[in-house]
Amino acid sequence: MAHFLRHQSFISTTGAWKEPRPRLHPQGYGRIEVRTKRAIGNGCVVRCSTSSSSSSSAKANVELSGKSDENNNGRWEQQQSQPLYLASENGWKVRRLEEAQHEIRQVSQIQAEAFHLPLPLFDDLFFYFFKAEVLAGLMYKLKNSPPNRYACLVAECPWDAKLVGVVDVTALRDDDVIQHLHGAQEYLYVSGLAVSKRFRRRRIGSCLLKACEMLSVLWGFKYLALRAYEDDSGARTLYANAGYRVVSGDPPWTTSWIGRRRRVLMIKQCNFINLINSTFQS
Repeated sequence: MAHFLRHQSFISTTGAWKEPRPRLHPQGYGRIEVRTKRAIGNGCVVRCSTSSSSSSSAKANVELSGKSDENNNGRWEQQQSQPLYLASENGWKVRRLEEAQHEIRQVSQIQAEAFHLPLPLFDDLFFYFFKAEVLAGLMYKLKNSPPNRYACLVAECPWDAKLVGVVDVTALRDDDVIQHLHGAQEYLYVSGLAVSKRFRRRRIGSCLLKACEMLSVLWGFKYLALRAYEDDSGARTLYANAGYRVVSGDPPWTTSWIGRRRRVLMIKQCNFINLINSTFQS
């Protein structure tokens, strides 16, 4: 399997192991076992298994033996300084955000730069307040959200471990979304996806989305959902290439009466088998 981890709704390859390939149960969604002597940087032996196909969610039971353990709060704790990664592509690596002040400030800077709308007057001042608002919201979510219901995922630069991308993942149960999901009562909502200006168009967003899907497997969620602006062709293409499809949009009156840009709801069903295969083929 790939790598393992240790709402304000913003819109915006190499795999972990080369060998061996997973042994698949003849029935497809049966038991899967992956054994290897090496995961990126931490030398773990990993065994992964899914529930049967009749289950409403393709839950993944993960056992790590080696350098990491899961505590009672759903976090992966490390016995060494090397972090545990959810995804790795084209040199970029994605992990869960550490609760370190310097990293939290890097994340707020990236998101503020991505989502701040420039103003003709006093733009620097308004940007300062907007960044402070983003920082306060992030710190609140990190402090008050259950660790298996919210995660802030960050992408690292391969040569200096600087943070270059971020995305929020939150477990939600909004009826407007659930009506489009078959048999699911909850889903993971993807928001706040942003990449540092200097590093855009380098497939960092794709790596962040793959990490979201890996997290959904680890947490046992069958569906992921997100919203994108209808006229944002770049973002919609990114999500469509990652397997998300449009299922609904904001009512027409939101644009005519409120003057807000219309958004579309996009969902993806997490396929554990395909995710494993794409990881080992990359």
